[in-house]
Amino acid sequence: MDEEPKNWKEGRRLRACELSEQGWNQKDIAAALGVRNGAVSKWMKRARSGGKAGLRHQPPPGAKSKLTPDQLAQLPGLLAKGAEAYGYRGAVWTRARVRQVIQDVFKVS
Repeated sequence: MDEEPKNWKEGRRLRACELSEQGWNQKDIAAALGVRNGAVSKWMKRARSGGKAGLRHQPPPGAKSKLTPDQLAQLPGLLAKGAEAYGYRGAVWTRARVRQVIQDVFKVS
């Protein structure tokens, strides 16, 4: 049994592959799925080189978060207090301010 798609975009790519296997042409697949022909072409190229696994969701590149899942869950509540609650002048959150709050609260840089 095939694994369920991780999200709707992955499901759409897998459906395109299924339609292609049923003999549909790329133009008709694109029309049926509401995408451009180029997207279907790109997906079929990925499927040819990596099989259906090549159409699966790929985690975004970059370093893994240093915050634990619990810390990440706390972050929206901390930021909801507003920047002024952390001694900043003005209510605007900037990347630098968020980074500093994370460092101060969680001791993670």
